[in-house]
Parts: sequence; C-alpha cells; structure tokens
Amino acid sequence: MKETGKIVVYQVFTRLFGNTNTTNRPWGTLEENGVGKFADFTPTALNEIRELGVTHIWYTGVPHHALVTDYSAFGMSPDDPDVVKGRAGSPYAVKDYYNVNPDLATDPANRLEEFRALVERSHQAGLKVLIDIVPNHVARRYEGASTPAGSTPFGATDDTSVEYSRDNDFYYLPGESFRVPLWRDGYRPLGGQEHPLADGIFEENPARWTGNGSRLARPDMNDWYETVKINYGVKPDGSYDFEVLPEGFDQKGYRDHYEFWKGRDVPGTWEKFRDIALYWLDLGVDGFRYDMAEMVPVEFWSYLNSHIKMKNPGAFLLAEVYNPALYRTYIHNGKMDYLYDKVELYDSLKHIIQGHGWTDHIPVVQKGLMDIEHHMLHFLENHDEQRLASPEFAGDARRGMPAMVVSATLSTSPTMLYFGQEVGEPGAEDAGFGKPSRTSIFDYIGVPHHQRWMNGKRFDGGASTAGERELRDFYQRLLNFVIGSEALMGRYEDIHYYNKEHTPSYDHRVYSFVRWSDAQRLVLISNFDTGKAYDFELKVPEAIIAAWGLEEGEYRLKDRLYGDQNPVMKVSGGIGHIPLRVSPLESFILELQ
Repeated sequence: MKETGKIVVYQVFTRLFGNTNTTNRPWGTLEENGVGKFADFTPTALNEIRELGVTHIWYTGVPHHALVTDYSAFGMSPDDPDVVKGRAGSPYAVKDYYNVNPDLATDPANRLEEFRALVERSHQAGLKVLIDIVPNHVARRYEGASTPAGSTPFGATDDTSVEYSRDNDFYYLPGESFRVPLWRDGYRPLGGQEHPLADGIFEENPARWTGNGSRLARPDMNDWYETVKINYGVKPDGSYDFEVLPEGFDQKGYRDHYEFWKGRDVPGTWEKFRDIALYWLDLGVDGFRYDMAEMVPVEFWSYLNSHIKMKNPGAFLLAEVYNPALYRTYIHNGKMDYLYDKVELYDSLKHIIQGHGWTDHIPVVQKGLMDIEHHMLHFLENHDEQRLASPEFAGDARRGMPAMVVSATLSTSPTMLYFGQEVGEPGAEDAGFGKPSRTSIFDYIGVPHHQRWMNGKRFDGGASTAGERELRDFYQRLLNFVIGSEALMGRYEDIHYYNKEHTPSYDHRVYSFVRWSDAQRLVLISNFDTGKAYDFELKVPEAIIAAWGLEEGEYRLKDRLYGDQNPVMKVSGGIGHIPLRVSPLESFILELQ
C-alpha cells in the first residue's frame, strides 16, 4: 500500500477524549469521574484534529467490551469485576464484536447509530477512521448479543468435552473449573470497594485457556485473566490444522491470496473474524489496528486481509508485531500494510531521549529496515507506552521534540501520535488499575493537560498554559509540513556519520540526514542535547550534491519549521557547507530554494 503522501494517525482513547470531569478519584465510578462520548467529537473538535496535521483517526476502545458499569436496563448483562481490569474495563476484552461500548453513547440504546454518526462527522472533517480488532482473545464472558442472524457468537457451538477441536472457537480444560486469580501485593478488584459480584467467584466450567496462552484453570494475576484465547486451528502442540501458503506467496498480491483461500476449508474462527471485519467496513470504517497480531498465525492474516482488500483496496491495516524476525512475514505473507516500529526505532529514540543512547544507532536501524521502511509505523507514544512527559520516560515533553522530528521525517512510513501528546500530558493520575506514567485505559479518568486544551469543549486551547500552547504549535507546524512534503515520500540518505568524521564539534547528540524528490530537497538536523548548543558547518557529501545536480556556488535554504535560520549552503569542491547554530532540543528542516 503506497500512499501519495505521508500518513499521520491520531490515536485517541475514545472514552477519555471528551471527559471534562476533574474529580479523578482512584477507582471512581462513571458518575464520579465522568466519561467522554462519541458526541464530544464535534465538527469543531474534529476540524481541530485535522488542522493539527492528521489524516487518520484511530478511535481506541469502540467495540463493546466488558465493563463494571451496569447497563442491564438496556438489555446488556452485567460484567463480573473479578474478571474485569479496572472499573471501565480493558478495550481488549471484547464482549460483543457487533456493537459498541455503551459508555460512549449519549443514549446507550442508540449507541450503534451514534457511532455511525461519528464516522460520518469524521469523514466530513477529512479524516479516515480506524478502530481496533483484537484477534487473539475475547472477554472471559463473550456473549456476542448483537451477532447477526446466520452467524453464531464465539464459543456458542463448541464441543467443551475436549481440549481442542479445529472448529472450536476456544481451548478447554475438561474436568476443571475456572478460578479467579490469587490477588497479591495489595491488589483487589475495584480497589477493594464493595460490589455484589466482586466475590472471588466467576463461573466457567470447564475452564478455558487464558488470552496470553496460560493453560491454568487458575491463571496468575499477571496473566490476561480477563480474556480467553481464540483457537485458529493451532493444535496444543503448536502444529497447524489448516493449509499453509505455498512457497513464493510472499511475492504475490492480495488478489492471489484471496484466490488461494477461495473455497478452501478453514477454521470457523477465520470466517467469524472475516465477517466481523467486513461488518465494520460496511459501517464506514476505513481500516483496523490489530492487537497482538503476532500471536495469530500468518495464514489467517493472508485470509482476512485479502478479503478486506477485495472489499476496500484502500483499507488501512496496522498490526502490533514486536518480533523483528517476523516483520517481513507479516507484511509480505500476511498482507499487512503497516507494523509498529517499536523495538527498533522507538526503543532507540527512547534511549537517546533519556541520555542512554547515541544518535549513531538511528542510521543503523534505518538501514536494517530499508527494504520495508514504508511499512514501519513510527510513534513516540501510544496507549501501551509511557507518556513522554512522565518522570519515568523524559520528565519533560520538550525533550521529545527532536525525536518527533526524526520519527516523523526519517522514512516514508506513517507517523502516529497519541491524544494529549501534543500538549505534554504526563499520565500522572492514579486511576485505579495499573500505575501512573501511562494514561489509564482501564478506569474512568480525566486527562488534565488535554482537558485544558478542550477548554470546556471549545477545543481552542483557551485554558492551556503557554508551554502547552507552544508545544502544540510545534506539533502542528511539523505535522502539516509532513503531510504536504513530496520529499518525505522520496529518497533518504544519512549524512550523520560523514559529519561525525569531517565536522568539528559535531557529535552523537546530534543527528542529520537528507530527504529528496525531483521537486524538493531537504536537509534535516536535530539536537537531542538538553543543555548544549552546537555551532558548526554541517556538510552535505559530494554524492548527494551530485544527485541533486548542484554546481559550485551558493544556495539559499529555508527552515520549514520556524524560519528562524535560513542559511546559505556553499558548494565548494563538490561538497555542501551549511553554517549552523543548533540550540538545545532544536531541529531544522532546511529546504533548498
């Protein structure tokens, strides 16, 4: 999937975005701490997100998942706190794949129509819509109450007398009943608050394997105990009970993959998730983020993604894969568009931001991924990672600014930011389940820095501090340049090592590289140092000057971020020389005029 321009994804935790309540009581109820709604994404809010420089919005936590708030008055069964993480519940413990989280609706009885309206508003604002599909596991008590006629919910027709059968949706422990984990380290569901179902008992007989693969009838409290693992035709010994792709299919397109699976007998869960994905496409969703995709066999992805692409060739398919040895398999055989670039670029940038790593490692990462660089989505925050501004990460959101410039401009891949990142949200609230440094995805909570930008749902930054406004202005400048730059979809070349060798005063706290297309040529440099400015004459090597077709002489450069420095590059002896002063945490995107 090659886009004509850079993609910028804005991940938003849907139930937190519009919440203006500032109580923030640990383990607080919806009534105490408040909750955001679909309706809070007003045309004004969505236009502000678009104006930030965003092309796609990922609404996290849309499918109906297990939660403690009681919606039985609307015909939804209550969930047991003993197998729900937090009070608002994990968005990755889906209870009904054909409906949406009732928390998000102004009228829970009309929740699906409210989501359809959100999709329409998002499209009107010029944003494409992504939601999660969680293929590896579902809620411990999956019901699928909204499953259409002609389909069956997960587990409804399983033979529970056997551990494994290819067409069972789950794995079972015949003769054993599920037992709630033994809590320790002071943990109690709901923080120990009383609840009629918080009794240490959850009926599940026979017990099923837990989402992370635990085969214990009593999983550990650190297991994904709130979920059960989906069976894709992988036997308990790890062997496959389905056909594998023939050799050479990594070179074939999605149409060939679709034709390969047409008419073949596949496990029932494959068909169920196919139907689920196509259902959401029919609702107007433009793509999916797949949770823990590497825990599901790649043949399933070939099957699912080829069906999706046959319906919508432009669908955006993003997978959470952390094992670099599997990257190319999931891209080429699994027909993924994009994967998280977590353990390569993100981890490297985090070490540099924290002062542990050198910028020397960035070109090593880029070179190692060059054949798939377009497919590696870049980010500095998401719902799983520590907030940049948290003391556990950087302690100051400004320390992420040079890394954001590098992350957003290094390759042709999409860039992602997490809501609140652009105003320096530190994730400091003790919401209940889990620890601060990550904005809670399990409990009802307000997000203070983001709430100041919302400014009573005016979405104008009117209550933001000066520092928050300056940070958001930086993100807006950067991202709007990114989505409009032709060069960022063109060639990349490192000039960092060349300058380390040939430029006095240049060192491993600085990073530089060039990007270009036929119509645009860029020199980029970032200073990761928090206290040191660098004065030097940055050099552009002879091979790049030749590739750009430049002759001896002087060429004006324009900084596309702030325009504070617009130096002249002198080409002498075939090498470009650019005099620069780069202040602490400063970056330049210099365009040849």
